[in-house]
Amino acid sequence: MIQKFLDYIAIEKRYSARTVGEYGDDLKAWCAFLGWTVEEFDPSKVAAEDVKLWMIDMLDEQKQSPRSVKRRLSAVKSFYKFLLRVGLVKVDITRAIVAPKTDKPLPLYFRESEMQGVKINQERDWNEDMSEEEQFTHLRDYLMVEMLYQTGMRRAELVGLKEVDVDTRQQQVRVFGKRAKERIVPIGEGLCELIEEYRKNKRSFLGESAGVGTFLVRKNRKGEWVEMDAHTLYNIVRARMGEVSTLKKHSPHVLRHTFATSMLNNGADIRTIQSLLGHASLAATQVYTHATFEQMKEAYEAAHPRSRNK
Repeated sequence: MIQKFLDYIAIEKRYSARTVGEYGDDLKAWCAFLGWTVEEFDPSKVAAEDVKLWMIDMLDEQKQSPRSVKRRLSAVKSFYKFLLRVGLVKVDITRAIVAPKTDKPLPLYFRESEMQGVKINQERDWNEDMSEEEQFTHLRDYLMVEMLYQTGMRRAELVGLKEVDVDTRQQQVRVFGKRAKERIVPIGEGLCELIEEYRKNKRSFLGESAGVGTFLVRKNRKGEWVEMDAHTLYNIVRARMGEVSTLKKHSPHVLRHTFATSMLNNGADIRTIQSLLGHASLAATQVYTHATFEQMKEAYEAAHPRSRNK
């Protein structure tokens, strides 16, 4: 029963392998609390009170955070919606259960001076005496940071980007987001020039066939150049941003936050930002308005003579 649900969200709902795995782990934990294996699960023997007791156990006994409990409850709720849909239960016992409240942390973002520092480091470290491979990877790494910063793409979206998805003549990128949803993101003239420089460098280093495959490539142990993977991208971005920022996190997702915050600070409409980020709900985008307000609040308290910090 649980495996059928996992197959359903993987195949029909097109959830990522990571999400499917997390749902599976959460449902195993749910069954373990009930004293069953996954194969023994019987919805007819479970009541809403069991779900409430599970939440209390996670919060009080296991000392899990409200955020973790909320995530696990979400998996169980999705499972019961599936059971109701296929007729295996007549009532969704999780429908009236409310998840514990969680404090949403404001998104981290890099300051404009830090992003400028990435460009300064790129120009400083570039050396004509580098080997052809060193020049290629140096330019590639810089372009990846700029693509994330200037388009707001997710890490997985950049990893999956193909050459044909980037149109420098029309100055736009075709992005395939969650559940293969497509959106068009405009790009600036400077980024287009950087992309063309990278393409020229890649063809020179790897040959004409390099332009047919994926946009970003890396070298494997066999000496072949293959698709960039998400883990390698993460490490490259973390290293680059770690050179210019003191934030605790230097991930590609912080660059996505930086894109959204910069757009909002410079007058972009919240609906436009929602479209560019590929958010299905406006609520997911509105968190950046809170981040911007906090930024203004900090500036006020630092500068105004009657602020409490003065």
